Amino acid sequence: MKVSGAWIEDKATQAVCAMLTEAGYQALFVGGCVRNALLEMPVGDIDIATDARPEMVMELAHAVGLKPVPTGLEHGTITVVSGHIGHEVTTFREDVQTFGRHAVVAFASDLRTDARRRDFTMNALYAQTDGAVVDPLGGLADLRARRVRFIEDADQRIREDYLRILRFFRFHAWYGDPEGGLDAEGLAACAGNVEGIVGLSRERVGAEMRKLLAAPDPAPSVAAMQATGVLAAVLPGSDARALPLLVHLESETNTAPDAILRLAALRGEAAAERLRLSRAEARRLDSLRGAAADMMHAAELGYRHGFAEGRAILLLRAALLENTWQARDAEDLAKGAKARFPVAAADLMPEYTGPALGERLHALERRWIESGFALTRDDLL
Repeated sequence: MKVSGAWIEDKATQAVCAMLTEAGYQALFVGGCVRNALLEMPVGDIDIATDARPEMVMELAHAVGLKPVPTGLEHGTITVVSGHIGHEVTTFREDVQTFGRHAVVAFASDLRTDARRRDFTMNALYAQTDGAVVDPLGGLADLRARRVRFIEDADQRIREDYLRILRFFRFHAWYGDPEGGLDAEGLAACAGNVEGIVGLSRERVGAEMRKLLAAPDPAPSVAAMQATGVLAAVLPGSDARALPLLVHLESETNTAPDAILRLAALRGEAAAERLRLSRAEARRLDSLRGAAADMMHAAELGYRHGFAEGRAILLLRAALLENTWQARDAEDLAKGAKARFPVAAADLMPEYTGPALGERLHALERRWIESGFALTRDDLL
């Protein structure tokens, strides 16, 4: 079996491989680029595994006029820039000591040793420079079955890095078979190591949760997280019940996946802090939750938040209340989004100033909204 695509045929990428192979070293594509190509999904980052040591990778890159950047030198990773594309070239490795959050690694000389230190079998697939797939651990069968399975002992893989618990659910959301369910051994190992999540950095946890919630349908994975106690460990007080309905409503209204909207549907305590949301994300999360709870009419939501955000609020509200989507809401949202309040502060001055001016503007705006945006400037004044 071979992988194919413009990414592997790119001259800039092949130049990085040739830099290694012409010097007598191995160059194998590995991980996400191989997995996604086999699944006919978009390929993003390009990772290359090699038996060349990092210092040699840098030397070879300089020799052929490419730019090496020591982005992860202590872990054996050099980013080689070729054709404005960053290629992560990493020396074969093995974990010699693990701490649940990071590992001490040693360089290895063979591919199978490198494969065994990875997390899931579908991520331990390699491809030669011509696209021929190399499968040292049987990951191809799992990939075909859309089965996310830990390499060898699931419990051991998790204890090497507890973030793999979240990655297990995230990978199932993106690559797993929704009808086949999650791997039973993996689920049991996740449930048995929940306490390890507490020691992870909130930045890493937040990043995984964003990726998980951005999947086309994360609901089955999040439900499994709740059943195993993982969701409560990540976000105490959360509840996955509204998520599948929200995903359904998104599909019904052609709304793109929205991680923060879906996070709002989970509720939970101190999400912004626990997941290290940016200030903008935290403000939006609070806005979505507040607006969904205050029952503002669709037209006013459109006026105050715009069509897209107004729709997001209505979808969240419907999911939380277990309601259906009303087609009329889209019309009202659009009407409100186009409306422009016809009165300005200058129209009321100098008769009104200071707090009285604000109060008068607010009262007139309320009359205008309640008229269905029909009252004109003259009507209001």
